[in-house]
Amino acid sequence: MTRVTVWNEYRHEREEDRIREVYPQGIHAQLASFLSEAGLDTATATLDEPEHGLTEEVLNNTDVLVWWGHVAHQEVSDEIVNRVHQRVLQGMGLVVLHSGHMSKIFMKLMGTSCDLKWREAGEKERLWVMDPSHPIAEGIGEYIDLEQEEMYGAHFDVPAPESLIFVGWFEGGNVFPSGSTYRRGSGKIFYFQPGHESYPTYYNKEIQQVIINGVNWCAPTKRDYPVYGHSEALEPIREKVGV
Repeated sequence: MTRVTVWNEYRHEREEDRIREVYPQGIHAQLASFLSEAGLDTATATLDEPEHGLTEEVLNNTDVLVWWGHVAHQEVSDEIVNRVHQRVLQGMGLVVLHSGHMSKIFMKLMGTSCDLKWREAGEKERLWVMDPSHPIAEGIGEYIDLEQEEMYGAHFDVPAPESLIFVGWFEGGNVFPSGSTYRRGSGKIFYFQPGHESYPTYYNKEIQQVIINGVNWCAPTKRDYPVYGHSEALEPIREKVGV
């Protein structure tokens, strides 16, 4: 069974009544609930726990880390970011949601500013499936309609993805690469744009299915991490004359 840790900074839900009304137990609890219902072995971690809840033991027992952050990116310890980064290179999957695009870990993995245009106007978003053959799009029709979402607009300053699975169109006219995959080291990464804290996006069954699919796709393969560094010859090397 795939072991999932859902990480959330858990600030909006504690500090703002209007956000608490949408996610009374926190965004992490809502994400964990439907991931658990899908048969995934799911736990949660939050920013204000010791080591942000991401101890070496936790990460070593995590196959896929789901990340949601927004207002407290800079409060995440560089030591923990480096710890997560190393685990991704070693094969742990990473699903980055919504404003997690500006998290330290996503920026470190992308190597760019990860910046974009944004607008909070409660406008409609239509997520078009661009790669219907991709496992992350399994069970999804041609598009997903969301009555309200925060607008994220191009240009999105990230490297060209391995796969572009969704493109979002917004009522105000903007478009955005809303679902993309990457590989870093032995790890797989899925970035998925919907999920503003003041809208009930994570209660939408199609959005839930995409995230479940994303976790399953990001799960590591069952093989040993490659051995790097000096390597002894596997076969005898003939002596070269004049060398």
